[in-house]
Amino acid sequence: MHHLPTPRGALTPNRSLADLTWLRVGGPADWLFQPADAEDLAAFLAALDPAMAVFPMGVGSNLIVRDGGLRAVVIRLGRGFNGIDIAGETVTAGAAALDAHVARRAAEAGLDLTFLRTIPGSIGGAVRMNAGCYGSYVADHLISVQAVTRAGQTVTIPAADLNLRYRQSTLPEGWIITAATFRATPADPAALEARMADQIARRDASQPTKDRSAGSTFRNPAGYSSTGRADDTHELKAWAVIDAAGMRGARHGGAQMSEMHSNFLINAGGATAADLEELGEMVRKRVFDTAGIRLEWEIMRVGEAPANKEE
Repeated sequence: MHHLPTPRGALTPNRSLADLTWLRVGGPADWLFQPADAEDLAAFLAALDPAMAVFPMGVGSNLIVRDGGLRAVVIRLGRGFNGIDIAGETVTAGAAALDAHVARRAAEAGLDLTFLRTIPGSIGGAVRMNAGCYGSYVADHLISVQAVTRAGQTVTIPAADLNLRYRQSTLPEGWIITAATFRATPADPAALEARMADQIARRDASQPTKDRSAGSTFRNPAGYSSTGRADDTHELKAWAVIDAAGMRGARHGGAQMSEMHSNFLINAGGATAADLEELGEMVRKRVFDTAGIRLEWEIMRVGEAPANKEE
């Protein structure tokens, strides 16, 4: 084990990550660090052995941690990183602020970030994934982010430098987003509240929000139309190709593709991370074999299988 710096925040060795993910699966991290504040995070990273891997983790809403766990310091931002500040038409939110809370606070102030309301997770993850809903994406509103580099320096990064694209962004290895600043359009708070209530109702009617899932499992296949030709005007939906391949409701161990929404992978009870990932791979293979379409994972999978402890 490496010798680690002594921070003000909580540093826990060999900490299981299962209870920190929405799917409730996964092995331990070598270390879990919950910094007290941005200064604590910067000092810790500056003093940490550069050879030690760092993995930033949000609320685990879009994550499978494999059963063997993570050979890394997992950094999870909490209470010191969830503030929401509103000035004029800008909203600055800590990376640990929940997307839904940011949408609601902005709406109360008469600012429209309603697209965030139904996105499960926190702002740091939303930026990393360029999260979007109802035709709006983080990229449409993001001005800049605050981050701490792997070497412990605090930097401000303009949105343009993040190369935000469909469900992706570019940030150097080991850098931790600590806050994000958004531009929002003024609107009537009551109208925004009504729109968010409608979004919640639509989501709950079409998605298995009561089940243990990690949101959408696969990205919508880019560049395919319903005829199979390259065409962006009628983008295929991942759930539709999974349905067509006969994989709605498919089960493997404790894992299942939801009957309600076939692009939702759920822990139906007692699933391991391996069950979930293997079922996802079975779906990918079936879709490729039947339709020639390669589905790409939207859920992040990290860590190692328990059998082969590779450093």
